[in-house]
Amino acid sequence: MKRLYKIGGIAAATIFSLCECAADNTPRIGGTPNHQVHYQAPTIPDGISFCGERIDLSNYYLRERFDRELLSFSYWHSQVFLFIKRANKFFPIIEPILKANGVPDDFKYLALIESNLDQRAQSPAKAVGIWQILPGTGKDAGLVINDDVDERYNVEKATKVACSMLKHTHDAAGSWTLAAAAYNTGHARVMRQIDTQQTNNYFDMLFSEETNRYVFRIIMAKYLMEDPQRMGFYLTKEDLYYPVESDVVRVDTTINNLTDFAKERGINYQLLKDANPWLRSNKLPNKEGKEFFIKIPRKEALKFNPEKGKVHQANWVTNP
Repeated sequence: MKRLYKIGGIAAATIFSLCECAADNTPRIGGTPNHQVHYQAPTIPDGISFCGERIDLSNYYLRERFDRELLSFSYWHSQVFLFIKRANKFFPIIEPILKANGVPDDFKYLALIESNLDQRAQSPAKAVGIWQILPGTGKDAGLVINDDVDERYNVEKATKVACSMLKHTHDAAGSWTLAAAAYNTGHARVMRQIDTQQTNNYFDMLFSEETNRYVFRIIMAKYLMEDPQRMGFYLTKEDLYYPVESDVVRVDTTINNLTDFAKERGINYQLLKDANPWLRSNKLPNKEGKEFFIKIPRKEALKFNPEKGKVHQANWVTNP
């Protein structure tokens, strides 16, 4: 008997040949028939785009580069589910900031590739946060970075810094795709390669293997997130993560004990830190009188309730 199961990937059909009895000499393990499993390669789309730039997948070289990431994502089930769950929580924060700063919406997928949308992500190179900003880059952009405060973990502020970095390369190179490449390999290296390779078309250029894959991973993330179900990823609204409704407290003085600060406002230290990961210790020194805004989750928002939550993109779920 043959049954068709959909497992994760685009057309990732798995055919199980189930042998009903042992009389046909079919080997059995533990009294049950062996399963023959056949995997079908995901279908490569005719064409895709990034920031309005069409990628010609009839070009064998570009087709193979995209296909590598297509295969990777199609069978990376646990992480892809997290992508979709977290995107429902963080894309509503990121998208309006990109728009306000004149950066294409497609760059939200760069954040996904940088950090898996994990707001606590840290790299061996000491880049942190959803946008994986390095310490020097953050300080140059005016972020506070010390033992008690690290604003690279502030999603709103980090998104604005990322916008500035992307626009810097776009203005110099005339290409949003090269701006994406520069986020990985550096602005100066991209500009040198434009001179060396005598083109500013990323898709006609050769970079390191890491940067070659990096941009195509962003493009693949877009292809996935635009319609997860075509790749076999099915979720319900109950599966998603949702933004936590919060009140905002303005602070311009020192807070000596953040646990006390949290308890005075009806929450605990854990929830305070989750809502404000940029607070890095149990205190907030502030001799300069700098203005900070601390989120305080509302009590009614602490209980998971998908009926009140908003599905950011209807086709992420089967029951919007």
